Amino acid sequence: MYLSHIVSDDAAKYQGDVEDHVSIGNADLVEFYDSIMDQPITIRLANKNHERNTANLLLNRMYSWRGYGDNHEIAKSPSHATFTASSNEILLGTITLAVDSANGLAADHLFKDVIDEFRARPGASVCELTKFAFDTAKPSKPMLASLFHLIFIYGQHAYGCTDLFIEVNPRHVRFYECMLGFKRIGALKDNTSVAAPAQLMWLSVAHIREQIAQHAGRGDGASTRSLYAYFFSPREEEGLHGRMIGQS
Repeated sequence: MYLSHIVSDDAAKYQGDVEDHVSIGNADLVEFYDSIMDQPITIRLANKNHERNTANLLLNRMYSWRGYGDNHEIAKSPSHATFTASSNEILLGTITLAVDSANGLAADHLFKDVIDEFRARPGASVCELTKFAFDTAKPSKPMLASLFHLIFIYGQHAYGCTDLFIEVNPRHVRFYECMLGFKRIGALKDNTSVAAPAQLMWLSVAHIREQIAQHAGRGDGASTRSLYAYFFSPREEEGLHGRMIGQS
C-alpha cells in the first residue's frame, strides 16, 4: 500500500526534547511529555478492533484531504501491527508495520521485482511501513521517533525483519532520506489506488541498529539531525520490548 506521509512538508524543521522520564504505562506502550507540542503523548499498539477502527477513520480523513481517496482499510492480520499516537485520548497519528507473508507486501503491486531481489538474499526477511497519517501540521521529532523506534523493536524482535520498505509520494522522499536514512530504489511509478506517483525506498534494519547505538537519547545535542537522536535509550528499549510481548 502507498505510504502517504500526511504531515507538514516542513516536519524535519521541528525539534524538541523528550523529558528525562519516559514511562511505560499499564495499558499503553509509552507515555511522555512532548515539550515541542506542549502536550502529553501516548503511543499504543492498536490490537483491538475499536482502536484500529479509530485509526482507520483518521487515515481515510487525512487521505481524502490529500486527494488519495477515502476507502482505505487497515488490515487486521497476524502479519500487520498498527501503532497510534494520541494526546489526552485524541488520536494524532497512525502507522502500520506489515511483514512478509504468503500474501506478500502491498508494495509488491508495483515493485515486486525489486523486493524479490531482497527476498532472494540468504536470511532476508522483508517488511514495509504503510497507512501513515497524522492529523497535525507539526508532528514533533520526539513523537515521530517514538513511533518509528517502536516499529523497529517490534519488527526486529517479533519477526526478525532485515529490510524495511516504504512506498512514498516523491515529494516526501527527502524527509525519509534525512530523518531515517532510507534510500531510493526502483523507478518512479504511478499508483492508481491513490492517483499519485510512487517511489519505493529501502532501509537496512542493521543500519537502524547502528544509528541507534550512535545517537539514541541525545536529542538536540546529537551530531545528527535525524530522528535517531530522539530514539529511546537501550534500557528503555528493553522495557518496551517486554511491553509489546505482553500486548501482542
